[in-house]
Amino acid sequence: MKSASEVVHSSGSDRVLVIMAKAPRPGAVKTRLAPGLSPEAVTDFYCCLLDDTLALARSLSDVEVAIMCPDTDLNELAQLAGNEARVVAQKGEGLAAGLTSVFAHFVEGHQRRIIAFNSDSPHLPRSVLEDAFETLAAHDVVVGPTHDGGYYLVGAKASYPTLFEGDGMGTSSALERLLSRARALKLSVGFAAPFYDIDVADDLTRLAEELRLAPARAPRTARWLKEWELQAAQLRTGSGEL
Repeated sequence: MKSASEVVHSSGSDRVLVIMAKAPRPGAVKTRLAPGLSPEAVTDFYCCLLDDTLALARSLSDVEVAIMCPDTDLNELAQLAGNEARVVAQKGEGLAAGLTSVFAHFVEGHQRRIIAFNSDSPHLPRSVLEDAFETLAAHDVVVGPTHDGGYYLVGAKASYPTLFEGDGMGTSSALERLLSRARALKLSVGFAAPFYDIDVADDLTRLAEELRLAPARAPRTARWLKEWELQAAQLRTGSGEL
C-alpha cells in the first residue's frame, strides 16, 4: 500500500512549485508571534496560512505542486495535504538543508523550472508566481526579496549544492548572502517582486487589512484574522482602552 506522500505523482510539467513547510505543532511554527498569541492560536493560524498557500499553488495551471518538510513532519503533512500535493522529506536539518533538498530532488536529471516559497504566503498574488517562472526561464536563479533583508521565494533550473551553504538563513543578511554565493557560482539572477513575510504582530495587522478588502484571496486566513481582530478589540474595550 502506498503512503499518502506517494499518491501524487509527477505531472510531467516542467514547472514545479514547492512549499517549504513544517507540521503545525505548538511551539514549532511562527514562534515570533507567540508573545502576543498562545502557541495553540499560532498553530491554528499557521494551518490557515498553509491551507491557503496550498490553494494558491494549486491555482496555477500546468504546475506540479509539492511540499518539502523535515523528515519528522512527513506523515502529518501528508495527511493534511491529502491528494493536493506530493510531500517530500528533506535531507538534513534546517531551512538551508531543505532548500538544497528541493533542487536536488526535483531536478530529476532534466531541466525544469523549480521554485520554492514560504508556507505563509497566501497573500501573494498569483501573478507574482507566474512572473517568477517567466523570469527563471531567462536566468539561472530567481529570488523574491522580503522587506527585512530575507527572501520568500527562490528558484533554479539545476541543483547547486553550495548555494544555500553557511549561516544567515532567516536573518537580515539572508538575501545578501544568497546573492554573494550566486555570484561566486557565476549564476545569473533575476528578481520577483518584493513582498513581506508573516513573522511578527505588525505583519498580522498588515495582512488583516489586505484580506479585509479581498478575503477570497486567502479565505481561511481571512476568517481567522477577522476573529483575531474582534478578540483584540474586545480585550481593548475590557481594559478601558479607546
